[in-house]
Amino acid sequence: MKHVLMRLQEYEKQASATEKNVILYFLEKTEEAGELSIYEIAEKTYSSPSTIIRLCKKVGFQGYKDFRKSLLYETAVRKESAMKHMEEIRQEDSLEEIVNKVTIKNIMSLENTQKLVDLDVLKKSVDLLVAAESVHLFGLGASLVVAQDAYLKFLRIYKPCFMGPDVHAQYLQAMNARKGSVAIILSYSGRTQEMIRCAEELSKNGVPIILISKFGASPLAKIADCNLSVAAMEYIVRSGAMSSRISQLNMIDILYTAYINRDFENNMNRLQRTHIRKQE
Repeated sequence: MKHVLMRLQEYEKQASATEKNVILYFLEKTEEAGELSIYEIAEKTYSSPSTIIRLCKKVGFQGYKDFRKSLLYETAVRKESAMKHMEEIRQEDSLEEIVNKVTIKNIMSLENTQKLVDLDVLKKSVDLLVAAESVHLFGLGASLVVAQDAYLKFLRIYKPCFMGPDVHAQYLQAMNARKGSVAIILSYSGRTQEMIRCAEELSKNGVPIILISKFGASPLAKIADCNLSVAAMEYIVRSGAMSSRISQLNMIDILYTAYINRDFENNMNRLQRTHIRKQE
């Protein structure tokens, strides 16, 4: 069976504007598109049946019926494959199965996180970062690794930031934080007791808090000023918080890039100056 979506992605580079609209619809609404007639597809993509037929032939199919048959088959296979890879890691899994299961879970976590992004909350978070004189970062375990990544990112663009290397240092950091700064707390569960204690101290000091945590109510979500929700497809036994870490890193990248974009030219100049070139 011919690979429909891959053929569309490859052809998109040379497609006309009308064809690109059709291709985008098939890529983004794959399951829905497979259930529609050629006339319904044409209506949704502001194209014509003849345009769709020509596109089908250009990517290697005899016509729309042949194209649709392959699309339905591919969609069914993808569903079955995704369900299989959602299974827990087993001792008897081959290396190929481990690669597939871990990768599928990480991809799904990123896709689900994208769906959870609240643009109003993201804008408010960026506003807080822009207005703040300094940034305080908090996290434990795998979340500490993500906090370290954020720390290095903000250093690159001369944004003063602080991050304690352990929980005791983070307690002191929270107690000494003052108005004019902003805090970013990373806790996937939103229930980490040490982070709750830090959040309470920050709140007492009038420091706004941006929380990066899973979607839903939690003690930290109640305290935070902004809740940037992330998704994860963790196994029952969390093997080092894998997909949650990926989702948190992705959210930091989003927040950081949005911050850079507010003062794009100056921040890009700073990134250029702080680039550490490696010797060949």
